[in-house]
Parts: sequence; structure tokens; C-alpha cells
Amino acid sequence: MKKILATAAALFFALLLCAFLPSSERWGFFGHRRINRLAVFTLPTEMIGFFKKHIEYITEHSVDPDKRRYAAKHEAVRHYIDIDIWGKYPFPEVPRDWVDALAKYTDVYVVDYKGDTLHIAGNDIMEITGDGQDYVWKSQETAIGSALPEARPPAVRAWRDFFRRSVLPIYYEDEWMLPCDTLEQLFSLPEAFCRSAFAIDRFSEHGILPYHLLVMQRRLTEAFKQGSISAILRLSAEIGHYIGDATVPLHTTVNYNGQLTNQLGIHAFWESRLPELFADREFDFFVGKAEYIDNPRDFFWNLVLDSHLLLDSVLLIEKELSRGFPQDRQFCYEERLDVLIRTQCREYAAAYHNRLNGQVEKRMRDAVHAIGSAWFTAWVDAGQPNLMRLGDDKLAQKEKQELEAIESAFQKKERKGREHE
Repeated sequence: MKKILATAAALFFALLLCAFLPSSERWGFFGHRRINRLAVFTLPTEMIGFFKKHIEYITEHSVDPDKRRYAAKHEAVRHYIDIDIWGKYPFPEVPRDWVDALAKYTDVYVVDYKGDTLHIAGNDIMEITGDGQDYVWKSQETAIGSALPEARPPAVRAWRDFFRRSVLPIYYEDEWMLPCDTLEQLFSLPEAFCRSAFAIDRFSEHGILPYHLLVMQRRLTEAFKQGSISAILRLSAEIGHYIGDATVPLHTTVNYNGQLTNQLGIHAFWESRLPELFADREFDFFVGKAEYIDNPRDFFWNLVLDSHLLLDSVLLIEKELSRGFPQDRQFCYEERLDVLIRTQCREYAAAYHNRLNGQVEKRMRDAVHAIGSAWFTAWVDAGQPNLMRLGDDKLAQKEKQELEAIESAFQKKERKGREHE
């Protein structure tokens, strides 16, 4: 009886939700729009009125980060982290702190007074050990140390401070040119030894998702503090997108689209096709109330790591299924928005969905609850402002222009950065 009542309640909620959804929601960025919309209903009384008032914005703009992939070359890496390129679970080789990650995996070079280029820091030379309070230099001599015996590597705090002051401000520049005088001081080099210095980021190309989530959380908290409606809505919608990405196993691996295991297209199969077919019909989205996140950094990292633990089943189950399923019944053609597309047949998708045993539903539920909790935490950390008393806050001209540029680039379909589907 309880099971029947639960099923009936889930069906009623799905029908109620569909009543709020425009018909265009049926295709496209289905998952992101859906989980952002559902997250609104996890919020406490003090927040839900404001978010329900703006639910169409929260829903529609959940896909802006994906659209921005066509407009900004630095956007793509915010959506994933190929964490398995660095080692094995739980990946102790990857510092959880952003500055430490850059400090470890950035190669630093000095061009000396003779014109020789010396590699003085990077993952093949140094590593962060223990609790992150010290560096071990893998070689007894750095490149500079071999040229100048009195040279010595800097202490960890000084090296971190150097990256914070000299690298983070130029992170989005095409070239990372570094100050010679600071490096000379850090490495105890003679004055005028360094003619120029530069760094090459070896980390970001493999994804920065959990680090970017923490940045977005801080920005959203500040938006609540400032009481800017446009900033609150934009950042709420966008952090929802990135959290959604963090709950997808294929956003945590170098084999992000099955290209290494002859499973090309599995990304969209898991992330888009299955939710489109089964979310409204079968998934239970009663996830409870949003909860305060005590440690956002650990919370976001756990989302990523929990997703990665599911990766083997995502790939192995589909691989086994494809071997035993008739080839001519795996892919079909369907018309969507007057376009004929090739996609997994409904029968094949149903078989994969059943073998996954609720995995996609569980991750969508986790995403809904995590997004609501991130919004709630930002609001609490901002001092719990009264959202219904915020005045009209029209979208700033700069933001309007950015959204127009994003939409224009998206329509041209010239993606910057790697594809993930």
C-alpha cells in the first residue's frame, strides 16, 4: 500500500511539474533545466517565494554555461575534471586547494642572463606531500640549483604566496609572464640572473570543475549580501548547471564520451537520452529540504568523487549490453524539432536504464538536493537577507550584452574547447 501511495504521489508531482514546463522543454538541455527547476522546491519558506517568482529564469538560464562554451575559450574546462589522468581513487595526487593544484602542476621557466631556458618548478620536479605543509623536490638539484649550487627552492608558504600574487591575477591571459625579481628572491639567485620568466599551466586543460564550483559559491554568497537580484538569479542558475555536471560520472574522466573504449556517444546516452525517456514517467523527485553545507569545498569534491565511483558501471554495463543486443536495434532515427537525428532506440535505452538500476535517477536526485543546498548555504552565509524585499534590479547593460553574445555564439555552433558529447 505504501508503495502504491508513493508511486501515486510521484506521478502527481510529475504531472504538476509538467504543467509548469513550456513545450520546448521536451528536448534540448533537458536534464539541466529539469534539475534547476526541481531544486527550487527544496528551499525553505524564506527563499521559495522569491525563487518560484523567478523559476522561469532559473530554468531557462540553467543552460547558459553550455552556451558559453561557444563564446569563451576558458569555459569548457569548468564543466569537468579528468581526474583519472592523475592517478587512482581517491586521487591524493590532486590537491583539493586551487592554489596548491596550480603550484604543483604549473611548469615555471627562467631565461637566464646567457639566454638559456631553465625549468625550475613543475610536477616532474616537485610535489606537495603530507598535509600540504611542505614541498619535496624530487631531484636533489633543480635546473637552477645545478647551475648555481647556492640556489635553493622556496618554502611552501612562500611558493603558495607567489602563485596567489603573481599567477592567479594573470590566469586568463594567453601568456603567463612572471616577475624575475621575485623568482630571484625566492630561489636565492644573484641579482640580474633572470632575464625573463614564464609559466605554462599543465593542469587546467584536464578540467577545473570542483575548484570552479567553490568560486561560484563565493560569488553567489556575495550576490546575496549585495542584494542584487540579477546577480542572484544568474549565479543561482549557473551554479546549478555546474553542480549538475559534477553529478555525471562521465564528467570525471578522460574517457568522457567512451572514445577510448569504442563507446562513442555514451555521454549523451546516459546524461540526456535516459532522462528524456524516463524522468517524468518513473523518477521520484521528492528529495527533501535543502540542507546547510558546512564545508563547501569537501561537499563539491565529494560530488565529483561519488560520480567517479560510478564510472565503471556506466561503461561496463553498456559494453556488455551492446554485445548481446541486436546491432540493428541499438540505434534508431527520430524527428526532433523537424530534424532527423540518430539516437539510441527506446528498447535499447530501456534495457540500459534497467541494468543501471536507478543510477541516473539517483544522480539527478543528488543534483537537485545539492543545488538547493548550495543556494540555501549561500543565503545563510550572506546573513539570510529578506529576498521578497529586494527592489527591482534590471539586468545591467553589460550582462545583457554578455547574454546576447553567448546566444549569438551558440547559434553559430562554433564550440571553443573540447566537446563532451
